Amino acid sequence: MMFRHHDDIWRDFPGLAAGALLVPQPPAPGEAAAIVARHLTTARERLAAGPEGQFPAIQAWRRAFTAMGLRATQYRCASESLLRRLRRDGDLPRVHPLVDVCNAVSAAFAVPVAALDLARIDGDLEVRYATGDEVHLTFGGDREHPAPGEVTFADTGGNAHARRWAHRQSGLSAVSARTGAALIVAEAHHGSGVEAVVAALAEALAPARASVLTRDAPRFTP
Repeated sequence: MMFRHHDDIWRDFPGLAAGALLVPQPPAPGEAAAIVARHLTTARERLAAGPEGQFPAIQAWRRAFTAMGLRATQYRCASESLLRRLRRDGDLPRVHPLVDVCNAVSAAFAVPVAALDLARIDGDLEVRYATGDEVHLTFGGDREHPAPGEVTFADTGGNAHARRWAHRQSGLSAVSARTGAALIVAEAHHGSGVEAVVAALAEALAPARASVLTRDAPRFTP
């Protein structure tokens, strides 16, 4: 399969920086625990210095959501939601070793990181504007249709693997105990890129194969 951002996304969000990684298999629980602890410590230190709403990465995603016609305080990007929960509870729930690592790195850098079960993606995957015909499976098992013009992760089979870009992932491709290979995607709008995020993920999830995507080189083939 191929992963890419549609040309319209690069045109409308010229400050976008993205990275993708292929993870052949999830990390072992013990290995993941040490990585999670290290990155959550970084996230807590950042929160101690000021609330997540002041982070440049979060402010940039809020501007992107506003540009999509969404209320940024109603629909938050995934990393802001994680940071709010971490600030409130002091920790993040443990879901799955791979998801836990991605969530911890996401919180440390304030950048949304999506983890998708590669076997649950039908054909190619593209970040693009929805037509309204795509089907999104919620974690509760309900089927939704993204609104026309909403940014989503759409595969060749018409599945929408995200709602409102980085707000909520799909239950269809959620990482689970049966997940083997996974596609990890990190996206930012604050101008400093995602190189450090991709490097941190690649180090934590070795032997992951990683790529930083740009408008000139927008494709990643796992």
